[in-house]
Amino acid sequence: QVQLVESGGGLVQAGGSLRLSCAASGSIFSINAMGWYRQAPGRRRELVAAITSGGSTNYADSVKGRFTISRDNAKNTVYLQMNSLKPEDTAVYYCAAKSQVAGPYDCWGQGTQVTVSS
Repeated sequence: QVQLVESGGGLVQAGGSLRLSCAASGSIFSINAMGWYRQAPGRRRELVAAITSGGSTNYADSVKGRFTISRDNAKNTVYLQMNSLKPEDTAVYYCAAKSQVAGPYDCWGQGTQVTVSS
């Protein structure tokens, strides 16, 4: 069992930056990939960025060049650095983990609110 705890959300003006953190605990050896999802009111949850155990990353087109996912293995923590934030980035951001690269994300954090004001 893996537990994920997010932190770092908040209110920021458009053009500003935030860094989200996701601390993993429990059976972390089973984690093959971790990702950040977001869900805005009335919209589907979408994958924002992901990183595999091998360090490969991928991003949603809407955040490429603005967001960076990274990890600190010593701290069992994954980060999402968000720069040049836009009002449309406003959402609840969730950290997720999975044990199989081809499988679904099956472990989720509680979410952290990010609000970008115009």
